[in-house]
Amino acid sequence: MKKQQKTAFFCQNCGYESPKWVGKCPGCGEWNRFAEEPTGTKDPRVPPEYQLGEKPRPIDTVEADEKARIKTGIAEMDRVLGGGIVAGSAILVGGDPGIGKSTLLLQALHRLAEGGRRVLYVSGEESASQIRLRADRIGAASKNLYVLVEVALENILRYVRDVAPEAIVIDSIQTVHSSLLSSAPGSVGQVRESSERLIILSKKTGIPVFLVGHVTKDGSIAGPKVLEHMVDTVLYFEGDTGHSYRIIRGIKNRFGPTNEIGVFEMRDRGLVEVSNPSEYFLTERPEGMAGSVVVAAIEGTRPILVEIQALVTGTSFGMPRRTAIGVDANRVSLLVAVLDKIGGLHLGNHDIFVNVAGGVRLAEPAADMGIVAAIASSFLDRPVDPKTVVFGEVGLTGEIRGINRMEVRIREAARMGFARCVLPRTQFRGGAATDEGIELVRVDHLRGLMEQIF
Repeated sequence: MKKQQKTAFFCQNCGYESPKWVGKCPGCGEWNRFAEEPTGTKDPRVPPEYQLGEKPRPIDTVEADEKARIKTGIAEMDRVLGGGIVAGSAILVGGDPGIGKSTLLLQALHRLAEGGRRVLYVSGEESASQIRLRADRIGAASKNLYVLVEVALENILRYVRDVAPEAIVIDSIQTVHSSLLSSAPGSVGQVRESSERLIILSKKTGIPVFLVGHVTKDGSIAGPKVLEHMVDTVLYFEGDTGHSYRIIRGIKNRFGPTNEIGVFEMRDRGLVEVSNPSEYFLTERPEGMAGSVVVAAIEGTRPILVEIQALVTGTSFGMPRRTAIGVDANRVSLLVAVLDKIGGLHLGNHDIFVNVAGGVRLAEPAADMGIVAAIASSFLDRPVDPKTVVFGEVGLTGEIRGINRMEVRIREAARMGFARCVLPRTQFRGGAATDEGIELVRVDHLRGLMEQIF
């Protein structure tokens, strides 16, 4: 009798393995995500060209040239990658459907092709004619840009050897499948196997590989979580369908800074770089209106100025609402409690809505002063001086705590024409003004903040 193949159940969201089917995944908490897949060993006849075959050697004999980065020709893309593409790196790009992942990568390949490099765009979701239509729309037609429509991993690897490209895009990794496994395309085993073989190819040949990944409903890249650990760089495409801007954020980067962002604007002819994000996000800011405050934030290594808006109104229900968009809702509730007890603003029977204008997301505590100032401004119906920018962390006892990279934030505020900057006292150095021509106002407590802005 033929030996029965062993199987196991894998979570299609995070890759958690279980010997039997379970309703709720112990790894990620998702329901009804387990599927049965074979767990037999791989075919031992893997071609040797897909194995690294490296031998141990002293580290001082290894050659490394930091200057050997490949410039994409898109400044915002190069910024997020840490200065350009490192040869032999594997880059995972995730984002919501239709946000512009394929468009940006096609534009990047076009810039590389225009520079005389042979590049390959592999698609398992679109036909060659559909890719050509997009290329014509964004002006990305080049004789050095090769297009391959294929989902079989072995065929893709064979064509890579024939074309010998200097950069590869796989769109998307969930559509690629290997004949070594009998599971369906897009399963955990297939995604892991295909990614592993492509990464090995990249490391051995020095060809950078971009892997496009689908995302789940919670915004994480679909497939096994180990995929993010296998690659060198993880980029997330963020944006709102109601806004034309797009942000590409580096979540992981072995060759550069993390949390670095690149800002783009979606237009008819593709994605256009936004070299001055502060001006872009403050373009439609209303002046002289209560509840609007400008905050100096840091995204990666870049300072940006964003507007925080707040609306405080009497509640019509027994339980007041606390709604936050762009900032942590729990953080807003904490700051409301501090304002109520320490600041003397009775907000217990008011609905409070906080929004970061433009759809930007702020995660750093430096936005605390901006949130507090916006809520107080709306509650008191007193506008904050439109030429004032604030930043700093607010503690539970009302103290204003210091933050990092104060000088960079001040310099950006001065460059954008602001006249006054309210900042934590502990981070203050120098006199009442700086060489940038902006007045610095230091505060150490919530009460002092209220006195300075109202």
